[in-house]
Amino acid sequence: MYLTTRGLVLRETKYKEADKILTILTEDAGKLTVSARGVLRKGSQIAAGCQLLTFSEFTLFENRGRWTVNEAQSAEQFLGLRSDISLLALGAYFAELLEAVSDEDSPDPEILRLGLNSLFALAGGYYAPEHIKAVFELRLMCLAGYFPQLEACQKCGEEPAEPVFSTRGGTLLCRSCAGFADGETVSLTPGALDALRYIEDAESKKIFSFSLAERDEAVLARVCEAYVVAQLERNFASLDYWRSVR
Repeated sequence: MYLTTRGLVLRETKYKEADKILTILTEDAGKLTVSARGVLRKGSQIAAGCQLLTFSEFTLFENRGRWTVNEAQSAEQFLGLRSDISLLALGAYFAELLEAVSDEDSPDPEILRLGLNSLFALAGGYYAPEHIKAVFELRLMCLAGYFPQLEACQKCGEEPAEPVFSTRGGTLLCRSCAGFADGETVSLTPGALDALRYIEDAESKKIFSFSLAERDEAVLARVCEAYVVAQLERNFASLDYWRSVR
């Protein structure tokens, strides 16, 4: 069976002398693991389309549950990432997160679109990398079903004057109710709380379009990263590497 679809290469692993095993987030079939045979040979016609963090049109062949790349034509290579090791590392973290929340046979166009828009913004330098990272993290958690409860304090129901956020519970609390939190809490500034609410609800094409004071931006970055780690209950090697080279 043949499948023609577009997808983003999330992971590449060298296999044998000239092959790669790719993880691709596709429009039509969700996350797929595919074999790219001969892709490392000089003159391979599929090499450009099978690079990490490349969005390509693929023709895939399935045989006994295994997929093979038959054709690959790159549509967007996000070249701005490839001349800056810090940006490339952050892009790899985005890919690792996308892989973590995606499933085979479960296409999710919104998640793929978020990944592409975030990489596009990162490669083009349209916003600070830390700003893009925070927006991507929180919006991805929302799309994956991990919606934080940000309307009011989850204990007393009031709008908190000194808000804190429970990263494990995904809930907003006022400082006097923080003792009821499930696990770690992060103190929020009013500006950071407004940004969290905006990211959760904004139209997809406008999610990056806001600005914050430096202190608020730092708090936003801290809480979004902590929320990802708490909800997915794992660490990310690519995140550690980005921290080491940023």
